[in-house]
Order: sequence, then structure tokens, then C-alpha cells
Amino acid sequence: MATLSFSELAVGQQVGAKTIEFDRSSLVKYAGASGDFNPIHWNDTFAHSVGLDSVIAHGMLTMGASVTVVEELIGSDAMIADYQTRFSRPIAVPNPGVAVVEVVAQVGALDEDAKTARIDLTVTFEGARVLAKTQVVVKFL
Repeated sequence: MATLSFSELAVGQQVGAKTIEFDRSSLVKYAGASGDFNPIHWNDTFAHSVGLDSVIAHGMLTMGASVTVVEELIGSDAMIADYQTRFSRPIAVPNPGVAVVEVVAQVGALDEDAKTARIDLTVTFEGARVLAKTQVVVKFL
């Protein structure tokens, strides 16, 4: 896979896309790794009792998985200097089955002096954004 080069980027350019699937085992693994054992992420009965249709994916799991589209593009001559988002909609994870999340990475801004690129991520589930104002600042070395 080719890595991003600052000199080849243009504002508005799509630089990557990725499909991510979450199943119930993804949620269990993330809960163990993060220590977030909130029952809305693993217990259908509890999730229903608080008004959810199903258990939902952890927001930080979604955020972390989404940025991998950029991580896989930047190579060793660049680094992620900043990453931020807002959580806008939960991702219901079926049992059995998978929740399919689509991520598209597009150049939002370039700073020639700082040699940085802001990569905007569009992260959707069932056609609706689940992360809002998702921005990754990449510093080219």
C-alpha cells in the first residue's frame, strides 16, 4: 500500500476508505482491554431497560477503530498529531450478526508552513453519522 505524501495531497481529496465490523465478541474484547464493563455494551436486558434497542458498541472502540484508516496510510514519515471527534449516535450490535461501520477519509485542510494535513473522517452506520466533526491532524516529518 502506498503511503500519503504531503506534496501529493489536495483539499477535498479522498485518501482512504474502510469498512469495520463489530460483533458481540468485539465488544467483550474491548471491555476487557479498556475496563469498561458498562452493561449497555454486553447485556440486552439492561440495554432494553434504559431504552436501547440492543447493546451498543463502545464509543471509544468506534473512535479507535475509525482512525486506523489514517494510521494505515501515513507510514514512517508522518505521525498523528491530534485526533478528535464527537459521539453523535450509538451503534447497535446485533446478536447474532455484525454492525457494519463505513469510514471515509478526506483531506479537509493543508498547512504548508507546518507541513500538516487535517484529514476529516466520515463515519457512518446504517447511513447515519455515528461520529461527528471527526478530524485527524497528520504531521509530516
